[in-house]
Amino acid sequence: MRRIDREIIDKSRIEEFIAKEQILRIAFYDEGDIYIVPVNYGYLFAEQYTFYFHGAKAGRKYELAKKTPSVGFEIDGNYSLLESELACDFSATFQSVVGTGKLSLIENDNEKIKGLNAIMKQTTSKAEWNYSNEMLGAVAVFRLDVDKLSCKAK
Repeated sequence: MRRIDREIIDKSRIEEFIAKEQILRIAFYDEGDIYIVPVNYGYLFAEQYTFYFHGAKAGRKYELAKKTPSVGFEIDGNYSLLESELACDFSATFQSVVGTGKLSLIENDNEKIKGLNAIMKQTTSKAEWNYSNEMLGAVAVFRLDVDKLSCKAK
């Protein structure tokens, strides 16, 4: 990170930020192309972050997760424009998390439920939900195990 003065290393501040945001952007490498997709997410934190998101069992995101599991990711928020009289003096406050990790597709129903509940908790604050076998069979649940993560704010 170039601006060390903006780096956040306080784990509670990072957790607070991740807990309140809603969109995680996943960056895939696709044979020379970069494919970035925004997803709703949930997460768990033990010693490292694990993010969960869901989608269809088909399509580019699904195929790339199977083919190229090394990804980048980004979450941003707390944006506020800082206006000025001069165009070049405009700025903004913000906070962001960026990192890398490994994606896997979850096949086990108990872990799917854990991941889906994490997603639902992030979006609704309710942590326990019921899912039919049909629902579990139809949805792809992705797990992103974080290798590296950094956070900064202005």
